[in-house]
Amino acid sequence: MAKLIAILNVVAWAGFWAFGYLALTTPPEEGSRMVAALLLASVGAAAGLWAYFWIVRHSERSGYARPSGSRARFEVDAGLEQAQ
Repeated sequence: MAKLIAILNVVAWAGFWAFGYLALTTPPEEGSRMVAALLLASVGAAAGLWAYFWIVRHSERSGYARPSGSRARFEVDAGLEQAQ
């Protein structure tokens, strides 16, 4: 499954860059083509980000990569529980 997500990541980012370039270089007179390319670039970016973050999470869980210390993690400290 991880390899499939990695392939999706590469294809999605390639689509983002290709359609993003088309959206940026389309003449303003062809507004419908520009919007279509912009929407496809947005879909590529969203899929690429999702796949990238999935790969990072999977790598940390499987032990392939060290867990990142940059994210806040919820751990209850002794004496800090809320009184009810």
